[in-house]
Amino acid sequence: MKPESRKDKPGKALELLLSPVDNGQLASLCGVLDENLRQIETALDVSIARRGERFTLRGESAQTARASEALQHFYALAKNTLSVDDIQLGLIELLNRPVRHIASATGASPALLTRKSELHGRTPRQVEYLKAIQEHDITFGTGPAGTGKTYLAVASAVDAFERELVQRIVLTRPAVEAGERLGFLPGDLAQKVDPYLRPLYDALYDLMGFERVGKLFERGAIEIAPLAYMRGRTLNHAFIILDEAQNTTPEQMKMFLTRIGIGAKAVVTGDVTQIDLQRGQKSGLIEARQILQEVRGIAFTEFLKEDVVRHPLVARIVSAYEAHTAAQEAREAARTAERHAHPAAGHGGGDVHK
Repeated sequence: MKPESRKDKPGKALELLLSPVDNGQLASLCGVLDENLRQIETALDVSIARRGERFTLRGESAQTARASEALQHFYALAKNTLSVDDIQLGLIELLNRPVRHIASATGASPALLTRKSELHGRTPRQVEYLKAIQEHDITFGTGPAGTGKTYLAVASAVDAFERELVQRIVLTRPAVEAGERLGFLPGDLAQKVDPYLRPLYDALYDLMGFERVGKLFERGAIEIAPLAYMRGRTLNHAFIILDEAQNTTPEQMKMFLTRIGIGAKAVVTGDVTQIDLQRGQKSGLIEARQILQEVRGIAFTEFLKEDVVRHPLVARIVSAYEAHTAAQEAREAARTAERHAHPAAGHGGGDVHK
């Protein structure tokens, strides 16, 4: 089948004329080789054709209207160079604009004291997540990749540390794919665990700077602690992050949660659709959600594909996998119902009396 080109998109065309005309702004809006326009096309499922300042948008009417709003919004910002990141993050905010405006008006989006002054929740659930972390001692953040679970948890830890609400930051993660095998990796403890904790390191470097993070590691103000080495400890006045918690066993999860000491705050993050435990092994994250749902003082935020703040295709990938899983479950349910409806099928034809 011939792949669909940008001009093959079905739907009534919407014409848009950007003014006042400024060739520099138009170039910034479109990006190198129209890369910014492709980001808008992908995110909003439309096609965009351009001739000078005239744009033709094709697709579903609701989507072309959104694309028109996006183009006008980004054109106003295009006096400065617009990167692909600017476009992707801006699209997330535009798609969540109604709730974001309500949240901002009520002061509901917490301000975080980090090196990135513009950091804030970009979707309603991200705002909810940040508030939950500030208002509860233990917070669970679950959902698909790219929703900001880990990054916002680290940002909240940095914020608490900078405000002197905690004395140290502890990062932990089950160093496993299917069972903890730290002994197979070369080097000392830090070197063994380093590959598994890299996403947490990257977030820290981004939010505090490489040199400062290095000095804080030397002082012990930031600590790496593989989950297997947490047993027997009590963590006081610390902000603790357990990342990739879907790969904990129930015993490990209980052990971790009971390490929380005086003046401590913990955030548990994970994606229950990406469990790497051995087949048949129950996830401690799934069990914890079931057991602790009604416990006062513990907050839960469940992110959805709409909260993905990565490449626009990530949300579509998540949707495709969700649809595939739902279809598989529906087929399995139909087969089970069929077996129950005809329990004697394939078992012979009746009783034989001697």
